[in-house]
Amino acid sequence: MKIVFIGPFGLRPKMTMQSRALPLAKALVRRGHQVSLLIPPWDDPERAGQSWVEAGVRVVNLPLPAPIPGLFQLRLAWNLVAGALALRPEVIHFFKPKAYAGLAHLMLWWLRRVKGWPVRLVLDTDDWEQAWNERLAYPAWQKKLFAWQEVWGLRHADAVTVASRALEALAAAYRPAGLFYVPNGYLTDPANGANKKEEAASQRVRQQWDLGEAPVVLLYTRFVEYRLERLVTLVRQVAERAPEARWLIVGQGLHGEEEKLAAQLAGAGLASRVRLTGWASPEQLSALFQTANVAIFPADDTLINRTKCSVKLIDLLLAGLPVVADAVGQNCEYIQSGVSGLLVPAGDDLAFSQAVAELLQAPDRQQSVGAAARRRLLATFNWDRLTQIVERAYH
Repeated sequence: MKIVFIGPFGLRPKMTMQSRALPLAKALVRRGHQVSLLIPPWDDPERAGQSWVEAGVRVVNLPLPAPIPGLFQLRLAWNLVAGALALRPEVIHFFKPKAYAGLAHLMLWWLRRVKGWPVRLVLDTDDWEQAWNERLAYPAWQKKLFAWQEVWGLRHADAVTVASRALEALAAAYRPAGLFYVPNGYLTDPANGANKKEEAASQRVRQQWDLGEAPVVLLYTRFVEYRLERLVTLVRQVAERAPEARWLIVGQGLHGEEEKLAAQLAGAGLASRVRLTGWASPEQLSALFQTANVAIFPADDTLINRTKCSVKLIDLLLAGLPVVADAVGQNCEYIQSGVSGLLVPAGDDLAFSQAVAELLQAPDRQQSVGAAARRRLLATFNWDRLTQIVERAYH
């Protein structure tokens, strides 16, 4: 089957196309399909006009039109449409219902009505975009457009793939049939367990960040799932129960959150307990994961967190780390509490910090919970398996 994926933005800095669309495309190729990925790289202009083949998937970053307001957006969307039609696909899969992907969906839907082209139009949604309207500083007209695109897209696709159970429930209000639950997964199985090179890398991390032999709590984050004040509370409460513990906070915020957190930790007298590493390469990330004893995944009980499907959580579980998380949204799908991780009531900081401290003091349980987390992910959330659900949406 010939399939075209259409994205709303580049492979970076946002991660939907890199972490969801591209692994799915690779898995489809492994099952014998032809897949092209069309990208409008307005937010990644360095890649504009570049194309390559990655694991059998043809990735095409379209050239960017002249930056004339209005005309730029229409021309780029039309180029997505023309590029897709030139490939003569049997299925076009739009990733996100808004912005360029949503506009291309609208254009192709009307063209199909006029021309009668036998192409199946499938929509993928991995966030409830109207919830993000309240979080991001879009102008009012853009918020209205995105809200309309989301509802229109759900109603005018031949099938819809959703990344979370909460999205499935929300989408069902607009289309009771043709919904396919396709959570995020992994594509390849990394080497099982730490090898000598990774152990050495872990020691370098401990030396670099002056961790000594202290037990380490790891947070891998973009600082969007929770309030910064909550992190300060968790660091303080864990310190009361496990004073020897140190924290590695790995990641970078969208609006300088790491600097704000550093200031709050300093004001609370907790700065010496926390190492803010900034963003990390895949190699650095592996060493940081190897260094950690326990990972946390806090998520406030918001509509954004209930509907998203975090690849970062998957990375932690796949690394065999024991994770403590709030019982919110997809966290409850990926973690069997007490077996492959620990879930605590949403927003209960005392229960959260107590679970972290108890796990830090139980090395054997760390090993058993982390190993169970990895086994569950390998058995259930892999793209080769999930692709079979996507194929049903295509038919």
